[in-house]
Amino acid sequence: MTTKRSKDSSENKLMMKRNAKEESALESLMGGPLTLGLALESLRRGEDLSQTDFAKRLKITSQKLCDIEKGRRHVSPKRAAQFAKRLGHPMEVFVRLALQDQLNDGGLKLKVSVESA
Repeated sequence: MTTKRSKDSSENKLMMKRNAKEESALESLMGGPLTLGLALESLRRGEDLSQTDFAKRLKITSQKLCDIEKGRRHVSPKRAAQFAKRLGHPMEVFVRLALQDQLNDGGLKLKVSVESA
């Protein structure tokens, strides 16, 4: 008998594997690691939006969005989760990228993994 909790956990694991494959493909195309800023820029460009319009969706200034996209500013995990919700994307992916950006910026050779509790 499968419980709802174990079914949810299995679905989350499948989604995480799919996201990892998609991220790996993106990294291959970009020639380097995916950052939250690059992910946001890619989503924005894919929707053919200006930084001003996309920043309004995220409820931040266009200057902050520019700084995030260019890697000059990092986003907290909480803010990354808010961005994911506003854009309709998995929170785990955005939070993991935000945490990974912070570790990379600190020169720590660690890899982050995030899953729903």
